[in-house]
Amino acid sequence: MTNSTCLLQPSLATSVALPVIYSLLFPAGSFGNILTAWIFSKQAPTKRTQYIYLGNLVTANVLVCSTMPFLAAYFARGYQWSYESIECKIANHLGTLIMHVSMYATIIILCSTAISQYATLKKTSDTQYSQAVNENFYRCVLEKFRQPKFAKYLCIIIWFTVLCITVIAIIYNAKARTAKDSYRCYNIIVEAGEFTARIASCVATACFFISFMTVLLSYYCLNKHLSKIQKTTCIGEKHLIYNTVKRNILVIQMILTVCFLPYHIFRPIFYVLLINNDCPSRYLVEIKNFLTCLAAAKSSLDPIIILLLDKTFKKSLYGLFTKSTPEHHERKADIFTEETSKI
Repeated sequence: MTNSTCLLQPSLATSVALPVIYSLLFPAGSFGNILTAWIFSKQAPTKRTQYIYLGNLVTANVLVCSTMPFLAAYFARGYQWSYESIECKIANHLGTLIMHVSMYATIIILCSTAISQYATLKKTSDTQYSQAVNENFYRCVLEKFRQPKFAKYLCIIIWFTVLCITVIAIIYNAKARTAKDSYRCYNIIVEAGEFTARIASCVATACFFISFMTVLLSYYCLNKHLSKIQKTTCIGEKHLIYNTVKRNILVIQMILTVCFLPYHIFRPIFYVLLINNDCPSRYLVEIKNFLTCLAAAKSSLDPIIILLLDKTFKKSLYGLFTKSTPEHHERKADIFTEETSKI
């Protein structure tokens, strides 16, 4: 059982560096994601599956960015707040909790986007080289991810789950706090969580690795599929589309690897170290917090990634600063190509 009176003395890395980082990420991420959301709502083809996923991804990013001021305040002054203070409750509920559930919504949406990309490419390629089993799998599972109706329902389920988890966690924390005697907000209970919080973290970690391996498998299957069709036919003008989709899935894989993987590798290690040490070194806690910050930073970088990858977004952003759009842009599809969206 974690010692509720365990004192954590934050270093300058926690009380200065983290607040500064979150304070810088907040305006940049908020502006970029709000601008992206506005462009999508005004000019993006809303019936395309990829924009349903991207729109919900931007929503999750906005939620993560909105928690950054609370996280900055928590790390800057949390060691001075009372555990029962309103500031501590707000920082935990509107900061840490919402940031984490939104982060996992982001991970699931990224995974769904990668599957949608693979399904779209497989649909546009020549299916005569696929085996019957693969075709059945495609019709039963993969094809769903490229359907706008399925994408909408999936995103609704994701956000409904996020809402339920948030409400349940807030109610549970509100009831559990009355039995605690810690006098500072920045303590091991908040940083490590109690037994139920750790179980939830383990489930979330498992969810991440399932998503991570799914995207990795999609990239592997894509490479295998392209190698097979290149040996038997000349893909010609579709070569650019295939390379673009391949790049998109690779980018998603890199985001999961760079931003989320270190945190999810370290967190189980952190919990294991707590089993025999109820009052761990502050450096373990700070490593966890910096890896969490790395995961949150992804939400601020997404608008830049979308700008670099999505040609329709580039065209729309370009149109904001010019009177007319070049004619050749009108004939180009965005990189999340869905040539068979009407099928």
